[in-house]
Amino acid sequence: MAMADTTIGPNGWTPERLGSLIGKTYLLTGANSGAGFEASRILLSKGAKVVMLNRSPDKSTAAIAKLKQEFGTDVDVSFVRMDLASLASVREAATEILQTVPQIDALICNAAIAQVPTQQFTVDGFESQLGTNHYGHFLLCGLLYERIEQSKGRIVVVSSLGYKMGLKTIQFDDMNWDKNYHQNKTYCHSKLAQMMFAYELQDRLDSTGKDAKVYVCHPGSSKTSLITTSGNAMTRIAFKLMSLSPMVQSAEKGAYPEVMCATEVGLEERAFYGPTGRMEMVGPVGKGTLQPYAYEKQVMERLWKLSEKETGFEWNLSVA
Repeated sequence: MAMADTTIGPNGWTPERLGSLIGKTYLLTGANSGAGFEASRILLSKGAKVVMLNRSPDKSTAAIAKLKQEFGTDVDVSFVRMDLASLASVREAATEILQTVPQIDALICNAAIAQVPTQQFTVDGFESQLGTNHYGHFLLCGLLYERIEQSKGRIVVVSSLGYKMGLKTIQFDDMNWDKNYHQNKTYCHSKLAQMMFAYELQDRLDSTGKDAKVYVCHPGSSKTSLITTSGNAMTRIAFKLMSLSPMVQSAEKGAYPEVMCATEVGLEERAFYGPTGRMEMVGPVGKGTLQPYAYEKQVMERLWKLSEKETGFEWNLSVA
């Protein structure tokens, strides 16, 4: 069992550690429900500006109305429509953000789809979970990177404990899972890809002396809408039953790791943050266990090259 991060204290990270966030701007993908919505609430409660990047205008409008009801009409929260499953949509959203959001203190890559029952494809022809969770965020981070670096900001990648439950490497010979599609293993593959992107980006920023930071976390086992929206009927029923057990915590607690990674000083980069209690699914938030295959250098470099090719975007990280 992992111990709570000693730098944070025995009770783990909680929002009580936050000071004023007035003057700070945070972007979150998938912020109109679940952990993304709760993270937005926590950040707004400390005076931050929040820009949500969501697929659904209706759900976004409803989420913003709810937040304004709670914090008052002056609260600085807005949304930009973006569908991570479409590279064109990501590019459009990034263009709008660069025109309207002068400062980014952290980009929180929170959105994901999970346990898609049968093989589906994005409009660009990628397996849907890899295309949405990894390629969409890879492109978004690249397009917004310079703006993030200007404020010595952060990229926070929200992954999943699921990275341990799949192949434990990237299936380069069949990225679309034509031969062995499996709703869980294919999802785990996409979450491992996200982590590898983050750890490879850390290495590239270190070697070029850049000021931006990259952190990786997971929500543990929390009551978010992820499984209820994309899993099949059996998965949804199983999750519903599981969510009644003590092994599942609230969506608000599921948001703590990403808020910590967006705000806390002195965090390690080559780490995996989340709950540190039972099976690292619940309990005090801090530094958890990170398996070495999640940052296997040759695999990370190969995935990076492939991701640049597939998204049509080349990161320009010249020496500072």
